[in-house]
Amino acid sequence: MSVLSSSSNLDLAPDIVVVGAGLIGLAIALELHDRGAAVTVIEHGRSLSEASTAAAGMLAVEDPYNRPELRLLSRLSAERYPTFLRRIEELSGIAVPFQTEATVQYLADGATMRLAEHSLDPRQLAPALLAAVKTTSIRLLEETRIATVEEATHGVDIRLTSAVVIASRAIIYAAGAWTAEVMAGLHGDAVAIAPRKGQMLRVRLPAALALREVHRSEQVYIVPRTRGPQAGTALIGATVEDTGFDTTVRTEDLGGLRALAAELLPEFESETDAPLVESWAGLRPATPDFLPILGACTRTGQFIASGHYRNGILQAPATALVIADLLEGKAPTVDISAFSPGRFSSRGEHRIRPIQ
Repeated sequence: MSVLSSSSNLDLAPDIVVVGAGLIGLAIALELHDRGAAVTVIEHGRSLSEASTAAAGMLAVEDPYNRPELRLLSRLSAERYPTFLRRIEELSGIAVPFQTEATVQYLADGATMRLAEHSLDPRQLAPALLAAVKTTSIRLLEETRIATVEEATHGVDIRLTSAVVIASRAIIYAAGAWTAEVMAGLHGDAVAIAPRKGQMLRVRLPAALALREVHRSEQVYIVPRTRGPQAGTALIGATVEDTGFDTTVRTEDLGGLRALAAELLPEFESETDAPLVESWAGLRPATPDFLPILGACTRTGQFIASGHYRNGILQAPATALVIADLLEGKAPTVDISAFSPGRFSSRGEHRIRPIQ
């Protein structure tokens, strides 16, 4: 049964509320808006300020180290990316270019293979997407927290800490690494999503290296920026750390990443030839099996779209399509059974089960 319909009063009763104004949340909001829904996005901080702009931006569909269950969703998303970027440009007037069109993949046995895949700069994508959203009727509530979510005859009543109550047909939790924290605070649900820290650095390209393609192994990636304000630099990443919400950057870890990058391309070994431009750490939303959680909860009108781990940039357009289809009562374009919200329940890792 569809939960999308026109709302008579956008200010008081949006059709859909999305929790989280990262790339996934805003992509979902824009897709729902384009299908005629009235949408409100609630963000506890600032839009697109966390993992959405910390990532390297690889659309790594055929990465051999990704779980095979991701492939169909990832392929759909890569196919949708040109349409997604055109829609953003139509609304915002800001074009987001692809930075690279090929990846050299290093395999465990020492062999390499060349993959036809794109990368883009999330720091170009994020402001363009936010500008696009702001041209629409989507209501964006930043620095806003939810006090309670209660089932209602129309779907859900969402009470903010300001005491404002939003009556909505459905709520989608898309808060990235914070999704479990949000849902535990509201319902006590132990959702199996946890932050996985990733440290990265950006360096100036050595003068002798005109890098136009991504180089990637299981341990490290080098992603050049070829267009825009970061052109002439490359990103090197990333660590994978289970340290909670800590985002401390450590010099020794950056040195380890540089050493791994130099194993692929020796030109990056010298800090004189490839000087550091900046460094940072982001928090990926990870599940125990490193697959996203997409679908309906047992609670009426409540859905999850989170846990994309290292593929949030890649899978945003397809995730938006899948969630919008579910809300319209349609079967998603690709099989999402592997991403069921209930798949950890038997292990006691969370208590959410899909609607049967």
